Amino acid sequence: MATSSTFLASDGGGYELQMGRWSRRLAPKFVEFADLKHADCVLDVGCGTGSLTSVLAQNPGIREIHGIDFSAPYIEYAKQTSGSRVQYQVGDACALPFADGKFDYSLSMLVVQFIPQPEKAVSELRRVTRPGGTVAAATWDSRGGFVWLRMFWDTAAMLDPVANERRAKTCARPMTRPGDLELAWKVAGLVDVSQDMLTIRMDFSSFEDFWVPMEGSDGPYAEYISTLTPTAKAVLRDKVRLAYVDGEADGARSYAATAWVVKGKARG
Repeated sequence: MATSSTFLASDGGGYELQMGRWSRRLAPKFVEFADLKHADCVLDVGCGTGSLTSVLAQNPGIREIHGIDFSAPYIEYAKQTSGSRVQYQVGDACALPFADGKFDYSLSMLVVQFIPQPEKAVSELRRVTRPGGTVAAATWDSRGGFVWLRMFWDTAAMLDPVANERRAKTCARPMTRPGDLELAWKVAGLVDVSQDMLTIRMDFSSFEDFWVPMEGSDGPYAEYISTLTPTAKAVLRDKVRLAYVDGEADGARSYAATAWVVKGKARG
């Protein structure tokens, strides 16, 4: 099952501190983009710690909500924080355990870019969506719209050739570039496809608030930092701090983060 994702996932609380707090800001905008007001049955693929399912659960116009993720720790975290309206389970985005046409809306937020064969996941999203139903997804614009990510990887790449290679893979990751999602949706046979952008702000109280989540055990940042010697990690931290403070005293900072979003209809 883990082969269907390249994302390092081990601790729900750690992910929530690193990215979950920001995906919770994106989720309401994504639901609005998907034009989801009422539905019998909605699916969240790659639900993680429950950022999107929590928003869906607040809508009384949705009768049934399912969340699925490959990470058991994330599912356990989501169960504790999202209430009883959501049915959670561990599963593979490339082999969804649901019947054809079960869902009115099949959604995926900040996930498909970490799936080695994303076309399989998109095909599965389409398969489990009823004719006329909506399939929608969101991914960060890693190359041009994600300041936090670029601050980290641009700094690391100046210090380490390995980090430069990782930056290249991250910034050119399929499904994160202009037009990637729209093309994938059309290739999958979805119709009335449209792509757009959504932007949130990431607000940090201090450099520690910015940096500490990256030293956890989840995501590509922590995965890279874990490979560094204590000395190399300290140098990287100091250089990233310079980028964060930007010539001023340490304190609160706010950075823009833009996501590509796409939606389309399953054929009747």
